[in-house]
Amino acid sequence: MFTTIAFAAAVAAQSSSAVQFKPLQAMPAPAAIAPAPAAATIAPPAAQAVIIAPATESVLRSGTEVPLVMAETITTNGKKLRIGQRVRLTVASDVRLGSLVVIPAGSPAEGEITDVRNKGMWGKSGRIEARVLSVRVGDRLIRLSGTFDDKGVTGTAGVVGAVLLLPVAGFFMTGTSATIQAGGGVKAFLDEDLRIGAPAQ
Repeated sequence: MFTTIAFAAAVAAQSSSAVQFKPLQAMPAPAAIAPAPAAATIAPPAAQAVIIAPATESVLRSGTEVPLVMAETITTNGKKLRIGQRVRLTVASDVRLGSLVVIPAGSPAEGEITDVRNKGMWGKSGRIEARVLSVRVGDRLIRLSGTFDDKGVTGTAGVVGAVLLLPVAGFFMTGTSATIQAGGGVKAFLDEDLRIGAPAQ
């Protein structure tokens, strides 16, 4: 029995002397992972202009000439003409913007008497002054500008001669009446810009 115990003790001692514990060593730090390179900043593409067909809207400018003709005769003969009285005219020829007819020939226009002087004694002649107001195209009334007038012939030379012969006779000498005949030309101009849309193709 003693031999068995001694043998066990010897084995245990040998085992304890054989087993040696090494101190724990620190685990090596994991290798640093290099950050991925930042993505390059890409500027957004510049906005691309879109090429379209030319604009279909144009402008007929104020000041464009509109040729007119008198649609009636006006005269100071008879002393019936009054300031403010309206006068009828018509468009003499097409007013165009490129190939488009904006104001057709024959469109009705209107003017206004601004001053009237009837012929009178002592050789005084008649006088008419008027202005253009507008032209109508369809249901649109377009403003116009422009003036026209006529003056009769004075009788001054006859008055002078009459006065030399007989002073009283000069009082009865008169000039002629002012008259603007139908068909006479009148120059007018647009008094506003007209925005024109081309018809659909």
